[in-house]
Amino acid sequence: MLLQTALRKKASALTALVTAAAIALAPLPAARAQSKGPPILRDTETEQLLREYTRPILRVAGLEKQNIQMVIINDGAFNAFVADGRRIFVNYGAILQSETPNQIIGVLAHETGHLAGGHLSKLREQLANAQTQMIIAMLLGAGAIAAGSTRSSSAGNNGLANAGAAAIAGPQEMIRRTLLSYQRQQEENADRAGVKFLTATQQSPRGMSETFKRFTSESLFAARGADPYLQSHPMPAERVAALQEFASSSPYWDKKDDPALQLRHDMVRAKISAFMERPETVYRRYPQTNDSMPARYARAISTYLHGDLRSALAQIDALIQVQPNNPYFYEVRGQALLESGKPAEAIAPLRKAVQLSNNAPLIEMLLGQALVGTDNKAYTDDAVRILRAAVAREPEAVLGYTQLAMAYGRKGDYAEADLASAQAAYLRGDNKTARELATRAKTRFAVGTPGWVKADDIVAAKPPRN
Repeated sequence: MLLQTALRKKASALTALVTAAAIALAPLPAARAQSKGPPILRDTETEQLLREYTRPILRVAGLEKQNIQMVIINDGAFNAFVADGRRIFVNYGAILQSETPNQIIGVLAHETGHLAGGHLSKLREQLANAQTQMIIAMLLGAGAIAAGSTRSSSAGNNGLANAGAAAIAGPQEMIRRTLLSYQRQQEENADRAGVKFLTATQQSPRGMSETFKRFTSESLFAARGADPYLQSHPMPAERVAALQEFASSSPYWDKKDDPALQLRHDMVRAKISAFMERPETVYRRYPQTNDSMPARYARAISTYLHGDLRSALAQIDALIQVQPNNPYFYEVRGQALLESGKPAEAIAPLRKAVQLSNNAPLIEMLLGQALVGTDNKAYTDDAVRILRAAVAREPEAVLGYTQLAMAYGRKGDYAEADLASAQAAYLRGDNKTARELATRAKTRFAVGTPGWVKADDIVAAKPPRN
């Protein structure tokens, strides 16, 4: 299930700057950095694979107990970054364009290097120091401008005023260069830390080197003639050369990815292609002559997405015959039926997907949606139970609360229905609706009960700062 949601909080100027400093390959476009934040994608299969990629790296980096989360960004560009010290953001384009597990693992190792090095907190300190220096420079410069203006009015001389302007501009440029130099050093440190983590986990750093080298030629043209001291990342050729020299000394340089892991990686890439790319692009990537499992997976998904349910189900059933214990085949079958207006038929494959995935909460939400969508009240209690379990483990998933509200409404439990609706509105960033629904929920709950307290928290919550 590839679900698209939106980031609720708008990034502050500081976060945007910190984010740009922590990117693996290239800074975000300015327009994107200043927007409300890119939408995120949710998919159990992809997230599980990314967690398995990062788990050993986080362990050797001493971050295993920090609950670092993987977040997939709805962006086709090759990019990954950290922004808050507890999440690694990966564009779906980075996964799609990584031909081997080792290539994306290398990028994740680099980002882990930023987290392990505490680069975000250190950069915030640098920014705070720079801000203090900037204020002092501006005050001194403003004083000189004021003095120059006073004298020039009587003596016709504006030299001191010009000197004041220079006193402001000069330190600003120096501080900016100092910050950029600091960021370049962070990138180099993250490169070396990434190689260190890969070696410690007996993985090859070749993929990391290949990925950086791959984009060197693309970025060299843009960087030609640029001042290397104004780049937030080292100049590409220099960075790749340094990384290549360090990485090639690893005893695991020639180690290959496990074939089973390569297959899982290719399956996820196929899934992303099917959901995110135009059908003609999917069929160019995975033509009918390609009988591999990833190609068949991509074509099956693309077929259902573009309206041929009967053919899609036949293709999915053929995949299930080959891998009868693959939960994601059942998930796709259930999703295809659900989105085609057949919720009752979607229940059985989604139950199987939940069972095989060890109760993955996102799949549980799909099952809950199917149960609610049947309009059969006999399923209501089951839907409530499943959806409550799902949102307990995925408390920021709007879909879970939306379906839970509908299930409670069908039961006639309007207090819980209002509360779930309020939680969904709050997660969407609709604070006005959230407060209105939570206020109404409070009147339906007994004062002091858990439901009343949750509703009161939403009423009292302050909107996130922009």
